[in-house]
Amino acid sequence: MRTDVPQPFVLDLADPAATDLATTGGKGSSLARLAAAGLPVPEGFHVTTRAYRAAVTGAPQRAIVEAAAQVAPDRPETHEAAAARIAEVFADLEIPTQVADAVRAGYSSLRVPDPSRLGASDPAVAVRSSATAEDLPGMSFAGQQDSYLNISGEEALLRAVRDCWASLWTARAIGYRARHGIPADEVSLAVVVQLLVLADAAGILFTVDPMTGSRDWVVINSAWGLGEAVVGGQVNPDTFLVARVGDAVRATVSTKEVRTVRTDDGTRNEPVPAELRRRPSLTDAQAAHLAAVGARIEELYGAPVDVEWAVDHGRPFVLQARPVT
Repeated sequence: MRTDVPQPFVLDLADPAATDLATTGGKGSSLARLAAAGLPVPEGFHVTTRAYRAAVTGAPQRAIVEAAAQVAPDRPETHEAAAARIAEVFADLEIPTQVADAVRAGYSSLRVPDPSRLGASDPAVAVRSSATAEDLPGMSFAGQQDSYLNISGEEALLRAVRDCWASLWTARAIGYRARHGIPADEVSLAVVVQLLVLADAAGILFTVDPMTGSRDWVVINSAWGLGEAVVGGQVNPDTFLVARVGDAVRATVSTKEVRTVRTDDGTRNEPVPAELRRRPSLTDAQAAHLAAVGARIEELYGAPVDVEWAVDHGRPFVLQARPVT
């Protein structure tokens, strides 16, 4: 039963209250479960849906709802028109002082394991949107909203949070919700802020074969650098099949032409050095370790999952997980 106690604007990543979908969205509530279960999740915090509602309350929310009311599910031009109008709302939006202060406090509490590797005085974080209608069984909503990597400094973080809120109202997201009958005045957005994993390799793991449905092998797609090139389909990744019974690992090594790397003010895709292109991006032992982590997550969820992961100096991190849809 829900209570009338107001939720805070910011919650620690593993806070028990953060497992509530309405408070932290699909991605956030999943990460809260993973962190509470002791899985290797990067340190961070949630900017809750209350913060979003506080920021848009009044005239901004009225303008958003009015624009969304003009949308017809089967007319893409109405999605674009509504998105353009709502983008203007967020371009002029000022984050309330209490919300901004809470975000700054969460950011200042982050503990950086090795500050010398950052090359900057402020922690580098990933800022990821977490909608209240994503990562749900039976819905393929993941990826509808934006994420920002390698954000450093309080003001850059606040801009990224606002940009995440705005991405709730892209034409694509508006159209998706219209087709699924999700009312515009019922959606909101949380944001997950986590220390950026300085990944040597990253990718996606499936505890069920996404093509055949077979449960005999855990399927891992992997490439060099941050995981965005894999998730975005910009690189042909290596594939590792890890047997659920026994310790067999089957590797198919691809020629990996592109990797996503950090820059001074974000990320970029760059060519993979020639000596790495045909080299496996994981060892068999690392693949087996990731498969074991995936099995733990599947047990936690009670269903097959796909998992975004990264490896930094041999240490695996779980970036997000969701039921296979």
